[in-house]
Amino acid sequence: MQRTASRELALAPLQDWGEETEDGAVYSVSLRRQRSQRSTPEGPGDDQAPTPVADTFLQYRTSKVRALRAARLERLVHELVSGDREQDPGFVPAFLATHQAFVPTARVLGFLLPPPPPPPPPPGVDSKRAEAQDLSFSKHLRAVVSVLGSWLRDHPQDFWDPPAHQNLGNVLIFLGWAAPGGAEAREAEKLLEEFLEEAKGEQAEEEQRLAWAGPPRAAQSPRSEFSEDFEEDEDPSSEGPELLDFSVDEVAEQLTLMDVELFLRVRTCECLGSMWSQRDRPGAAGISPTVRATVAQFNAVTGCVLGSVLAAPGLAASQRAQRIEKWIRIAQRCRELGNFSSLRAILSALQSNPIYRLKRSWGSVSREPLSTFKKLSQIFSDENNHLSCRAILSQEETTEGPHDEDCLPGSLPSKLSPGPVPYLGTFLTDLIMLDTALPDMLKGNLINFEKRRKEWEILARIQQLQHRCQLYSLSPHPPILAALRAQRQLSEEQSYRVSRVIEPPAASCPSSPRIRRRISLTKRLSAKLSREKNSSPSESPGDQSSPASSVSPGSPPSSPRNREPPPGSPPASPGPQSSSNKPSLNTESSITLTLSNPRIPLLGQQTSEARVIRVSIDNNHGNLYRSILLTCQDKAPSVVQRALEKHNVPQPWARDYQLFQVLPGDRELLIPDSANVFYAMSPTAPGDFLLRRKEGTRHTPSASPT
Repeated sequence: MQRTASRELALAPLQDWGEETEDGAVYSVSLRRQRSQRSTPEGPGDDQAPTPVADTFLQYRTSKVRALRAARLERLVHELVSGDREQDPGFVPAFLATHQAFVPTARVLGFLLPPPPPPPPPPGVDSKRAEAQDLSFSKHLRAVVSVLGSWLRDHPQDFWDPPAHQNLGNVLIFLGWAAPGGAEAREAEKLLEEFLEEAKGEQAEEEQRLAWAGPPRAAQSPRSEFSEDFEEDEDPSSEGPELLDFSVDEVAEQLTLMDVELFLRVRTCECLGSMWSQRDRPGAAGISPTVRATVAQFNAVTGCVLGSVLAAPGLAASQRAQRIEKWIRIAQRCRELGNFSSLRAILSALQSNPIYRLKRSWGSVSREPLSTFKKLSQIFSDENNHLSCRAILSQEETTEGPHDEDCLPGSLPSKLSPGPVPYLGTFLTDLIMLDTALPDMLKGNLINFEKRRKEWEILARIQQLQHRCQLYSLSPHPPILAALRAQRQLSEEQSYRVSRVIEPPAASCPSSPRIRRRISLTKRLSAKLSREKNSSPSESPGDQSSPASSVSPGSPPSSPRNREPPPGSPPASPGPQSSSNKPSLNTESSITLTLSNPRIPLLGQQTSEARVIRVSIDNNHGNLYRSILLTCQDKAPSVVQRALEKHNVPQPWARDYQLFQVLPGDRELLIPDSANVFYAMSPTAPGDFLLRRKEGTRHTPSASPT
């Protein structure tokens, strides 16, 4: 029995052993078996070459590996400087990359930065003890300086705190006496100079903008409903070339250049689910600005596609088909350049209802472009959880991977190909689902750092892709950039009207798109899951809801509709996905996160044991929601308490709230306090819930983001 266990242990280089608790912190423990020296025959022939028989016996040593799994904040910061980086090399980068989700930078620095050393002891004090204390303090200082160096280098924007940048000032004060003149101090000084210059530049731009701002425009006279849809400039000759007048390569390269520049500016901490999910909260316009910039670019590209294809309603079907074909070729060139962001944007626009319903235009598209369109669409198929896209990204990330070992630390291999530029929505969705599935805090008020490690695994991939994108060598072409900015973009409602004017809906096509109330994320996902569960294999893929439909605050409402694919379109292509004319990079897409725990369901999907639901508070704070995992054991009070905890509302107020399930048709289902929520809720309705104060209770504090 013992020999069998030893053999199994030898086959596994790392084996989970369990957990350990030390000073209130929880560690996961693993056993790692490492190969050591080969055993050699003993005796006079020790200095001779080992015999073949002796060569077959190997020596192994088993080492114990601990990784911090949960602890209070003070212990986590202590682990930054006292932890064993050889045993747990991922702790420091994971903490620095994700700490914004559970603690601000100023508080971390408050625990991390030690005070200046005490004065030397007076004569007569035990000198050996004083030397030991000095040695320990010096070792601690070196560890703190090392952590600050990594922090300043990898996450400089964490110290952006205008106008005084007090956090960075405190770091400079510490480094001034702990490591004067060192590389870390120079890095901090340089960063402060950059921050001050950036602030001056922003102020100058704002003053220039105000100085050049013209008088307010006069009110325009009322026009007919459709006049603005087809209105053209009075002097067309003054316009420059249109976007599609340029070659396929030129347009694709400029789109890639713009996407690369924006992707390189993305701060990975802004992608965390706990931060990105707050973007629709009132007053949250400044949250995740670098991610919002990629969203705006994504929507601008889809708007260009829609505007160029739907413009000039008098075009013949064959002429409009030529525009569709050119956008397909541009998408293919983006794929060749590794630009999955613009590739997804173009495909989303071509799959949107206003374009996809143009049967005569699609019927005039040649067979080869249609085949290309089908293949490209399969990359982002919802049926396989974007596995094709993920596999392609992983394959291109590891291109020429063996050469990495020959490179100096921090440098990029010279033989690596540039890119790819990912579709950021895939990572955002994974992070939101991860934030939904795992709790922030564990029993004993411990921070769940295992969750942060899983988030770091995704953020590390984004950082790796950012390093690869630095290898692109593309030059800006101002005329194309000007054409991109000048391309007319129609609103959602205008797109529908223009599309119907181009090809009026036939009497035999009752499922033509129309404006309806927007469906929330949970409702869209639940509706899709219900359709997939109840539909036959022959059902049209066009019934899927859009994974990229715009959900920006203030945008016109829309809803996916069933529709026919255009004649000649590939049957396996993902049909029109949304009635929105601006598919967005927002993460409201039907993508399942592949976690190590297969029992975690998709948002809105009900299994026999659990379901992820969304809970908001009826406090006039807009679309602020939190997702929690509902199990078959949860009763209403515990769900209310966990939801309030997610909303950062004091838990003693839980008794003052009632839980309602939001049903279609603006109806609500009251969940009694004594009910098991999992069984009391409507299983066919979306998993949206609302907390409302009971009548007669006093006003409670407003929810605030965690």
